[in-house]
Amino acid sequence: MSISAVSQSKINSFLAPSDTLNVPRRNAVYITEASLATASLVGLNQLWYADYPQSKFHTLNDNDEWLQMDKLGHVFSSYQMGRIGANVLKWSGESEKNQLVYGSTVGFAFLTTVEVFDGFSEEWGFSWGDMIANASGTGLYVGQELLWKEQRITLKYSFQRTDFASQRPDKLGDGFLEEVLKDYNGQTYWLSANVHSFFKDSNIPEWINVAVGYGGEGMLTGKSEPVNNLIISPQRRRQFYLSLDVDLTKIKTNSHVLKSVFDVLNVIKVPFPTLELDGKNGLKAHFIYF
Repeated sequence: MSISAVSQSKINSFLAPSDTLNVPRRNAVYITEASLATASLVGLNQLWYADYPQSKFHTLNDNDEWLQMDKLGHVFSSYQMGRIGANVLKWSGESEKNQLVYGSTVGFAFLTTVEVFDGFSEEWGFSWGDMIANASGTGLYVGQELLWKEQRITLKYSFQRTDFASQRPDKLGDGFLEEVLKDYNGQTYWLSANVHSFFKDSNIPEWINVAVGYGGEGMLTGKSEPVNNLIISPQRRRQFYLSLDVDLTKIKTNSHVLKSVFDVLNVIKVPFPTLELDGKNGLKAHFIYF
């Protein structure tokens, strides 16, 4: 028990953000981020783009595809990668300015590089719509830090498996892990706002959020018209949600281990009773929706 207590104390101390600039930590952060980004891009190029023919750099207008669910995926990814980048620099004791300049822009820089890869691939193309989405995710984080010095509105994600992936596994994913990334029919993206942050003098619990979600269903291809004689579901529609949520980072604890765990898990929308509005069923209530 004594050894365990000492070990937990060391982990807790390691995870605690530094009050002043910790040069070894800062250097470790920059080296780790650069190494991971390089390895990811090299691996992506070899495992993904190498299977498709290359072309001259070209652009692609895909703004009308997948009911814009792919664009929300870019916003979410850019926001979360930027949030993590800023948080690890905060852990190293880096200045607030550098947290924003070098940390919160990590997602935008990485996704921009991926977009350039798309531009040289015959299968895809450089999408200005994706770039705007990437910038929006980074802007959501940076804007709140400049305005409020905190993230009052966070982007969250939830997923449920659907029957659409099995109809086209090459595009929508073959197996749960692929479907989480590819099956837009099962994805929901949420803007989750912390109520107490806007009404600090109220008795509202600090951890309670109100969340507005967006999803889509009935998509087997990017656009609504048939492709290669594929039958498109007539139920293709947008879905809007209203629900409660929990901001796990607002739960008070002195344990930096728990704070780190809560920070990681806070990207996921907590299941709650939810109202859904779509073009087919109108208004529908879910006792629990994830």
